[in-house]
Amino acid sequence: MAVAKSAKKKKGLLNDSTHQFLKDYLNTPSPVGFEAAGQKVWLNYLKPYVDTHFVDPYGTVVGVINPDAPFKIVIEAHADEISWFVNYINNEGLIYLKRNGGVDHQVAPAQRVLIHGKKGPVKAVFGWPAIHTRLGNPDQKEPSPKVDNLFLDCGARNKKEVEELGIRIGSVVTYQDGFDELANNNYIARAFDNRIGGFMIAQVARLLKENKKKLPYGLYIVNAVQEEIGLRGAEMIARRIKPNIAIITDVTHDTSTPMVNKIIEGDCVCGKGPSMAYAPAVHNKLLQLVLDIADKNKIPYQLRAASRSTGTDTDSFAYANDGCPSVLISIPLRYMHTTVEMLHKSDIEETIRLMYETLLVLSPKTDLSYLK
Repeated sequence: MAVAKSAKKKKGLLNDSTHQFLKDYLNTPSPVGFEAAGQKVWLNYLKPYVDTHFVDPYGTVVGVINPDAPFKIVIEAHADEISWFVNYINNEGLIYLKRNGGVDHQVAPAQRVLIHGKKGPVKAVFGWPAIHTRLGNPDQKEPSPKVDNLFLDCGARNKKEVEELGIRIGSVVTYQDGFDELANNNYIARAFDNRIGGFMIAQVARLLKENKKKLPYGLYIVNAVQEEIGLRGAEMIARRIKPNIAIITDVTHDTSTPMVNKIIEGDCVCGKGPSMAYAPAVHNKLLQLVLDIADKNKIPYQLRAASRSTGTDTDSFAYANDGCPSVLISIPLRYMHTTVEMLHKSDIEETIRLMYETLLVLSPKTDLSYLK
């Protein structure tokens, strides 16, 4: 469609300004239950492109265009990242942890982290015995990382020194790794899951404003909290907004790397466009409408199937209230829930375009009825 092409050429889906926002947003820790710092970065960027905004009691942030319109459409991502909780501090000053979301214990050894204590962030590392000591006894099996044998070393040598740094039980821990760029327009970061979604819905709002598009409905740009521990933020905000249609964006697995079973996970590759899911929570007519829009605008996409649950906020919106026609637009991601999550620049741009063009087609008159 000419609108999308001219928008891309004139304004740029990714430019120096948006690139800086992406880096700042990704590099701001936003662990489950403690999303406020990242939400501030996101809201400050979004404010010029919306008419108003509100924040719910647990920190989900919503920007609104046309707040008085009775028909409501949501575009949504989740803001939280996986992390750890301080659970126990021993007499030698070593810190043991519990998961906060689906953080992967196998990637933890020797990683650098920040412990967010009462006095501010404290640098620490996941300690791990040297290979010389692990292999010292040929009769002994080499240890594997587990939650109960992983520990943090912050430089303190007793429990009192740890507490003097402002660290206590319940302090949250995030990895230090931030945004970086690899060859051939590949990006890596600690928390693309799913702050890339928050970035993309903010860009959709920006394009609507800069291209002076008038929508015949209220648009709610939702950055939800606590997805990683059971879609909780989406569950709360869906009941509050009561949308008529919801477009959810999240990450999905690139299955082209070793040790991923395509028979189970499907065939999805970074750089080949957003992934569209078939699932019980995904509304078939809304999905077909989005696919038709992609075809018309020559936006590449991939297909996958999700059994029972999508595992994303789509499920919370679809089954909220009296039911909300919902669709899931995912961006392919390598190495999910690690410190080097990887995605491709072109997929970011095409996902933004697809959401933008879909919003220009939808209206209160869009017929999504299964039976007449």
